[in-house]
Amino acid sequence: MPYEHPRCRLVPLPDDRVAFEVDGVERTRWHFGTNAPRPFFHPVVGPSGTNLVRMGHPGAANHDHHRGAWFAHAKVSGVDFWSDRTDARIRQRFWLSYVDGDDEAIMAARLRWYDGHDPAELLEQELVAAVRPGEGDDWFLELQTSLVPKSEMLELQQTNFGLLAVRMAKHVSAFFGDGVITDSAGRVQEPAIFGRAAAWMDYSGPVPGSDGREGITYFSLPRNPGAPGFPPKWHVREDGWMGASVCRDGSLVTTQADPLVFRYLLHVHDGPVDAKRAERVAAEFAARPGFVVEKSAARHRQYVARRVDG
Repeated sequence: MPYEHPRCRLVPLPDDRVAFEVDGVERTRWHFGTNAPRPFFHPVVGPSGTNLVRMGHPGAANHDHHRGAWFAHAKVSGVDFWSDRTDARIRQRFWLSYVDGDDEAIMAARLRWYDGHDPAELLEQELVAAVRPGEGDDWFLELQTSLVPKSEMLELQQTNFGLLAVRMAKHVSAFFGDGVITDSAGRVQEPAIFGRAAAWMDYSGPVPGSDGREGITYFSLPRNPGAPGFPPKWHVREDGWMGASVCRDGSLVTTQADPLVFRYLLHVHDGPVDAKRAERVAAEFAARPGFVVEKSAARHRQYVARRVDG
């Protein structure tokens, strides 16, 4: 019988990149080379084949630190891992596991956060990223990350900036394009949404050259830590920016004994926002088990990433 690829695949590429594919189509790409201060996902391809995220800000040259979708935080015990104005760096040390499958493909990697001074290592980040198909040409990127300090404890201080960031494409933004921001409470556009608490956030806009629309709905797991907790307050802008601010109202502490763990879901969807669909996805996400990365009994690989049983 002819060999058939699983529906969902991870394809390592030259120049420190990994393609995430569904049904032979690249949906996103993980960049972890040292040419950028921190790793990121780009592009994030919509059902039409159009990229829904961008590099940088359409109108501000000092926002080159915005790269697709990425993890960062502006104040880690006083160190700025958010902007490109410091020597602080996040580096992938090595990948742990690549798992292909018909239901999903799972990547696990180990990253380290260096303060840029010594450079001393402040944090070890374990990242698990899974791509899976949705209805039609919709798809999902699920992200689980843990932050383990090298010292006994470490403080993520109060700031709007962190932890998972998404910079939408110019045509999807409300200011530069024809995009619409909608949250789980039914509020629309930045003046009504900025700094407000919501279970999920959607940024949708036109498909160039057609009458269609598509976008990304961003979900934060109800069990995620945060100040003020769940639902998180959102830093969202009409210029195409959105992020759930885990430390908007206060600091969080991560420890070696009890490290912070966060899970997020990006639903890349066809059509404008559909609140009923978003609520269904949110409920399914909350009920879905997270991931564990563990040493494998197989001799040809050291680690394997899988869903937690039960």
